[in-house]
Amino acid sequence: MTRLWGVRPRWRTDVLGDFFCPGCGGDRNYRRQHGRRWLRLLGTPVVPLGPVIGSVQCTSCHGRYGVESLEQPTSVRLGAMLRDAQYTIALALLAAGGTAHRAAREAACTAVREAGFEDCGEAQVLAALAALSGLGGELHDAHGMSGGLAVELHAVLEPLAPHLAQQGRERLLLLGAAIALADGRYLPQEREALAAVGSCLDLPQSQVPALLEAATRAPYENL
Repeated sequence: MTRLWGVRPRWRTDVLGDFFCPGCGGDRNYRRQHGRRWLRLLGTPVVPLGPVIGSVQCTSCHGRYGVESLEQPTSVRLGAMLRDAQYTIALALLAAGGTAHRAAREAACTAVREAGFEDCGEAQVLAALAALSGLGGELHDAHGMSGGLAVELHAVLEPLAPHLAQQGRERLLLLGAAIALADGRYLPQEREALAAVGSCLDLPQSQVPALLEAATRAPYENL
């Protein structure tokens, strides 16, 4: 039987977009909506009541979630953030160790290509490094990194860190370690750069030296 009366919200759509749906477990379209509760008679709204908290509705599963669900990046966005992180770490470690050694240049270029920049060769990497190193003048961060590279590390890695598990953050640090070790032992400035990477990735400060030491005893790809 149809209910004679009841209270249900009436929704209005404010924004359409893409998000990572917690119910579907993948990228979906959403409606961001606000609404008001109505007293309904035979399904027809007749008396407005108080407002309801805004929410996000998936257009596929029709599940309704809090607006905080929009803080989770989509799979496409997360992939782009990971590519940018790997690219920036490669540039930072190459800058710290210098570009004189061929092995270091090759390791950095390999990391950049594996990140998804297949057409980025040594000339492009060195040009990007020169451009970033020249930004920011004599500004330095707490780890001694200068210019635009310090700014770029913070801008790229810090928004990514909350969305990665510990293992994923360690993996990015070890990527930088592999580039630093490509031409020999760590230089002091390379350790400083790796400390900056660890800090931006929100890794425990006491854990970073142990990870760097482990990288000297085993190939990066086996870690």
